[in-house]
Amino acid sequence: MRNFFFLQLQKHLEGLTNDKGEALVKTYDLWNEQVDFIEEEEPFARPAVFLEFMPYKWQMLSAATQTATVPIRLHIVTDWKGSSRKGSKYQLQTLERFSLLEKISRHLHNFLGNDGSVFFDMFRRTASDTNHNHSELIEDIEEYTFRVTQKL
Repeated sequence: MRNFFFLQLQKHLEGLTNDKGEALVKTYDLWNEQVDFIEEEEPFARPAVFLEFMPYKWQMLSAATQTATVPIRLHIVTDWKGSSRKGSKYQLQTLERFSLLEKISRHLHNFLGNDGSVFFDMFRRTASDTNHNHSELIEDIEEYTFRVTQKL
């Protein structure tokens, strides 16, 4: 399920483009504390989206089918562009990160997938965590849940 979901998420987010048809997200990966270990990490293009699966429990629907409500976190990493205070020449550039978060959320609302064995739907944003303590990289976190059914 996780493999299928990650690849579907990546493919879906690749469809999120700007007015010129350029992808808004440059890097997709699984979360592995990339921001905390930036000096040791392989360089990555930004904006980047890192997927973190949170713990979830499966319930049996039948002898060979399970279902779960799966919580995930998307760690959206962008570059710090400067001060957002009034009068700053960087204010609009700096606030673009919030526009990106909203575009991602709108694009993912009702996201679903089905490969015949795994079906997921009901993709909903449930929480947002804005980073207020950053240096060159900003890591904002958006939490989502979705429902999954998997045939064993």
